[in-house]
Amino acid sequence: MEQILLLTASSYCALMKSMNTSAALLLRQKGLRVTAQRLAVMQAVSAQPHATADDLTDSVRGMIGSISRQAVYDALSILADHHLLRRIQPARSAARFEDRVDDNHHHLICRVCGTTEDVDCAVGATPCLTADDNLGFAVDEAEVIYWGVCPTCQPQTNSIKSPNSIKSPMIGTK
Repeated sequence: MEQILLLTASSYCALMKSMNTSAALLLRQKGLRVTAQRLAVMQAVSAQPHATADDLTDSVRGMIGSISRQAVYDALSILADHHLLRRIQPARSAARFEDRVDDNHHHLICRVCGTTEDVDCAVGATPCLTADDNLGFAVDEAEVIYWGVCPTCQPQTNSIKSPNSIKSPMIGTK
């Protein structure tokens, strides 16, 4: 059963202050300046995992008012470069961002609607995650994206003959 948490204005403000304090600490630990733009971008990504930069721009504008799209892109780039955010780049899709950076997880993406969900690493025998020949590389991560059709879209697709039989929209574009 899904629980809905209702916050008073004062408890919401306290929660946001706590989140911004934590985000500010993370920025300082990485040697980055704490700015309203970076705090707002981090908060927006936390609230909307797997969102595109354009979607995040709208959210950040709702939080701090006027900010250019380029400033949001710049903040996302800096935060991803410093491992405070993770950038994922599914095929045929705009880059998406999330704040789950401390583990090696993968993603499920719906070919029809673009819904993106986190999934923990595969367990058991996983031959596709072990390179046949690592060519001398010290492999420390595998980036895997599972493609399919989400439960909501399955009735619309009737029967799936092959992955190529589903016409994917331009996911993440406006």
